[in-house]
Amino acid sequence: MADIKYYDVILKPVLTEKSMSGMGDKKYTFLVHPEANKSQIKEAVEKMFEGTKVERVNTMNCQGKTKRRGMVVGKTAKTKKAIVQLAKDSKEIEIYPGL
Repeated sequence: MADIKYYDVILKPVLTEKSMSGMGDKKYTFLVHPEANKSQIKEAVEKMFEGTKVERVNTMNCQGKTKRRGMVVGKTAKTKKAIVQLAKDSKEIEIYPGL
């Protein structure tokens, strides 16, 4: 397994209706490196966003979808999502300032 630094763990936030509704409960969804584990994700969130304390991390491995282009069949890239639950006394993460 490659040595993954904390700034390589979180790729981007997932901004959907479901993930935006979870932000009120301090649950944030991120697209993360496929080889990152829960402790690396927790460390990355706490270092990248000052004043946050992670209570729990849930992860999902999403397999690539089969796509066709004519007779050629291929697969899209597999991804990994992480839902990060912050502690009650933690500072909130500002994905879009003023939102």
